[in-house]
Amino acid sequence: MKKYNVAILGATGAVGQEFLKLIEERNFPYNELKLLASERSAGKTIDFMGKTFTVEEAKAASFENIDIALFAGGSASKTFAPEAVKRGAVVIDNSSAFRMDPDVPLVVPEVNPQAIKDHKGIIANPNCSTIIMAMALKPIYDKVKIKRIVVSTYQAVSGAGKEAIDELTDQVQAIIQNRPVEANILPSAGLPVHYQIAFNLIPQIDVFVEGDYTKEEMKMVHETHKIMGDSTIGISATTVRVPVYRSHSESINLELEGPLSASEAKTLLANFPGVIVQDDPAAQIYPMPLFTSGKDEVFVGRIREDKSVPYGLNLWVVGDQIRKGAALNALQIAEYMIKHNQI
Repeated sequence: MKKYNVAILGATGAVGQEFLKLIEERNFPYNELKLLASERSAGKTIDFMGKTFTVEEAKAASFENIDIALFAGGSASKTFAPEAVKRGAVVIDNSSAFRMDPDVPLVVPEVNPQAIKDHKGIIANPNCSTIIMAMALKPIYDKVKIKRIVVSTYQAVSGAGKEAIDELTDQVQAIIQNRPVEANILPSAGLPVHYQIAFNLIPQIDVFVEGDYTKEEMKMVHETHKIMGDSTIGISATTVRVPVYRSHSESINLELEGPLSASEAKTLLANFPGVIVQDDPAAQIYPMPLFTSGKDEVFVGRIREDKSVPYGLNLWVVGDQIRKGAALNALQIAEYMIKHNQI
């Protein structure tokens, strides 16, 4: 099998580290591996598959002779993605920089792999919450089309980075030890007001935009339309940060175009690649973040008919947002391209 020169931009962060784990787990066919990060992280060493790699500061020239560039996300994407493409690399980008660009495919490989072939050097990874939802929507949409979606998310603090994970831990310890609680990160470090997340929920992820929805909520709307290729679906999202370390959960209410029983939905979902149905109310079996963290699949349960509308369905969907919601989805795009000779 042919092997490829791979660069990881953002190699020291959570998604970058997950890229490395998955490359090893999935025996990804790399020849040379280049680990890139900001000037602040340059010089760090990372042990990987029996070798020690030194993290380099990302520069335009870093992408010479690179076949596949995996971007972990962040503002650096806008700067370096065009430079990487200019030097012949295919960029799979986990930031929001190119997702809504009409010339950039937005891809979940199980859902719309056909979009990959139209790339012009950059392929965008969707938002983590969008990926998790799209996995549960696709088999249902293909069967009976979807008229409307109302989704509420319960998003883990790791979605806001390592600092948010540390802050949750520090706050819990402070409460237990009867010390003052400090909040400096959530809802977002750049905002003027911060709230405690320990033993709390924060109904704001990212900044507020038009209509008092948050940017995160509107990402779920616009990205789902683009991935499904259907802008007629009505979508309303409410995104909430919860005191969970890892794995996002979503309560999804669907209004369908035609009849679909809960039993039929379970069969469709169980047969869809990358989805596991965990749904046995009598035995108290349903997906939970505690048990889906570190897993590749998206888990669906609490599948039941909504009798308040003619063709309604409720789903409870949980997935590891660092794996399928980020690093795994990007790597699957690269694997698909290799398999179909698109690199």
